[in-house]
Amino acid sequence: MDFLMRVIRVLPLADWLALLTFFTGWIGYVRFAKTRAQHRPSVLAATNRLRLDWMHEATFRDNRIVDAAVSQSMASSPSFFASTTIFIIGGLIAAIGAGDKTAEMVHDLPFTTPTTTLVLDLKLLVLTGIFVHAFFRFTWSMRQYSFGALLIGATPSSKDFEAAADATLRRRHANRAGRVLGLAAETFNDGLRAVYLSFAAVLWFLSPLAFVVGTVLVIAVLYRREFHSDVLAQLNEPVESLHPPAAG
Repeated sequence: MDFLMRVIRVLPLADWLALLTFFTGWIGYVRFAKTRAQHRPSVLAATNRLRLDWMHEATFRDNRIVDAAVSQSMASSPSFFASTTIFIIGGLIAAIGAGDKTAEMVHDLPFTTPTTTLVLDLKLLVLTGIFVHAFFRFTWSMRQYSFGALLIGATPSSKDFEAAADATLRRRHANRAGRVLGLAAETFNDGLRAVYLSFAAVLWFLSPLAFVVGTVLVIAVLYRREFHSDVLAQLNEPVESLHPPAAG
């Protein structure tokens, strides 16, 4: 209990409240977005629907080189961000290791709140943890895209689907491939949210109030882009398919 109290006393109450607001807002928004998407289409839900349509259309062609190239192209985005986060994590660890030198450098920056080296290290650790989380989400997204590419490669030919007695085999295979690609996109989206929220965490070096305001603003931007953006309106435009989905 004494150790816990000493840990609590390291940060002022305002900083603890700001940190609580940050993680509550982050976790709360993730859960809210998943629930909200069930009633109001989001960018992720709209693109997931397109992924299912794409995989369904792919079952009608035998040459799927373009499909494989597109899936590989989508995997390049999480690959880029994963590489970037590695450099950021390395820089943050180096800053923590520098100790007093880092504290002196931060104190020389305008608008920053003077803090002890220990408090500064705690803030850097929180920021490092955010990017570590983002790194794991980006790398898992990369692997999921590779799984989706395997499913595209394993797709039977259109003639095999036509020869099959069960007409729902085409739709089942398309749904499986589309959902794997959708999970990859969702994981990548989780990593992007962490990157966005890291900008709010940087404001913690200014003051706890700036940290809270930054958290609210970043979540507002995320909500606007996921549920009320112009691109979402275009993604939700109905498109007629030449190959309607099979029943079931």
